[in-house]
Amino acid sequence: MNDLAPVDAYGVISEPATLTIQRLLPGPIERIWAYLTESDLRRQWLAAGEMEMKVGSSFEFVWRNDDLTNPAGERPEGFGPEHRLEATITELDPPRKLAITWGKTGGVSFDLAKAGDRVLLTLIHHRVPDRATLLNVSAGWHMHLDVLAAKSAGKQSEPFWDGWQRLKNEYDKRLPA
Repeated sequence: MNDLAPVDAYGVISEPATLTIQRLLPGPIERIWAYLTESDLRRQWLAAGEMEMKVGSSFEFVWRNDDLTNPAGERPEGFGPEHRLEATITELDPPRKLAITWGKTGGVSFDLAKAGDRVLLTLIHHRVPDRATLLNVSAGWHMHLDVLAAKSAGKQSEPFWDGWQRLKNEYDKRLPA
């Protein structure tokens, strides 16, 4: 099912400047699709922002990472309580694929596949411009997906910022310099 890394493991560099990370989540696939596309559900693990479900549609993500877990943990210096990012839907195949532009990078795709009574989510973040951004992106996606896995299973995850900092340190050791 997965030749990159064990599911739920760390993200891997699948090609130059591209992070791939996977998670097995509780199904059905339509439920996880809703967590990706509906602002009220997405804000619980990633960022709010209403999307018009059509290719070419632009929208704004609004992150409030302090609200993802209780407690939130200690926010690192240089990170504000809110972050915003303009994005555009570049590919859409409900409930299997959503691809969007992402800031200075080449974009992010979310692929969903049935895996028995669970869902395999494959996230690919393309063209990450430099190692510092790659460390932030890797730790960020890993922690956000941990929160999604916990929320979709009705569980609590570790405090967001504590987990993000721990993961950033671990990715710093794992990813090539």
